[in-house]
Amino acid sequence: MSTKRKIGILFGGKSAEHEVSLQSAKNVCEAINRDKYEPVLIGIDKSGRWLLNEESQFLLHANDPRLISLNPSSDAVALIPQSEGALSNLSRPMRSLAVDVVFPILHGPLGEDGTVQGLLKLADIPFVGTGVLSSAVGMDKDVMKRLLRDAGLPIGKFRSLKVGEKAPSYGDLCRELGSPLFIKPANMGSSVGVYKVRSEEEYQKALGSAFLYDTKILIEECINGREIECSVLGSDEPQASIPGEVKPTHDFYSYDAKYLDENGAELIIPADLDGETVKRIQDLAIKVFTTLCCEGLGRVDFFLKEDGTIYVNEINTMPGFTRISMYPKLWEASGLSYTDLIDKLIELALERYERERRLKTSV
Repeated sequence: MSTKRKIGILFGGKSAEHEVSLQSAKNVCEAINRDKYEPVLIGIDKSGRWLLNEESQFLLHANDPRLISLNPSSDAVALIPQSEGALSNLSRPMRSLAVDVVFPILHGPLGEDGTVQGLLKLADIPFVGTGVLSSAVGMDKDVMKRLLRDAGLPIGKFRSLKVGEKAPSYGDLCRELGSPLFIKPANMGSSVGVYKVRSEEEYQKALGSAFLYDTKILIEECINGREIECSVLGSDEPQASIPGEVKPTHDFYSYDAKYLDENGAELIIPADLDGETVKRIQDLAIKVFTTLCCEGLGRVDFFLKEDGTIYVNEINTMPGFTRISMYPKLWEASGLSYTDLIDKLIELALERYERERRLKTSV
């Protein structure tokens, strides 16, 4: 009888970052320690159906990020709360199975925003990554930035705008925030729906496009500085990796630059920084992580200006795990391999689960 833990790798999702998640799942599946774990592949298609996939055929065009897709020829499954981790097979009821831990390698809304995390808590299953509150806060950049600002952490100037609200004029925004401006959906990642705006015409176009992805958008000042990223790992005593630098070859670090163009950016690991600046970035990364009540993992992104001023851009509570993603690369450069990183994340998930199980649920 196998003593391996069954790890449900949950990926895909109803999100504009669906394809990024497919790439992440492929890499996690390839790197996971097969002596300790048995991966169970659960893909969520773009309509929201959960599909149980055979490892040998869970992706189509797996090696082409422009064509990669979830194989639809799979059994439909459902997660039933209070069923001890059971995945009910809707296509073949006699083939239902249970998982010990879920790794929700999902990016963006309906995956990284606390929704799936809440479902997994209701189902009483340990899961990798941060919880409901910090997932939701980390996804909503407007709320995230307000919390960071209230904690005294350095952030750039910004405004939020909800659908139906009267948009401020481009001229007023330039006087308040400077020019150019960045416009983005408040609840999205991977630079989906992000626009760099330099004119009234671009402003109007960006407003319409960003609102296609969310009912609230963010309007931010453009901070000219180096793009520095730092990975965080842990719960009670989180640790920060060495920082890395992103040098986009595009106008900014867009979706294409991150995931489609192999030459879209130069990743410099470690970043060329003096020891004092490295320490400041690591301390700030941990401060962001703890301020937002995060657990497990997160990647904090910064801007470093020429005069040494550091600004927090955002946190990503479920960063990409593709072969070119910064989160695992930074830990690898810090001495923790991709395989050992996955192992540690699973251990943290189990530790939190056992800690929460000891809490009283009645008086």
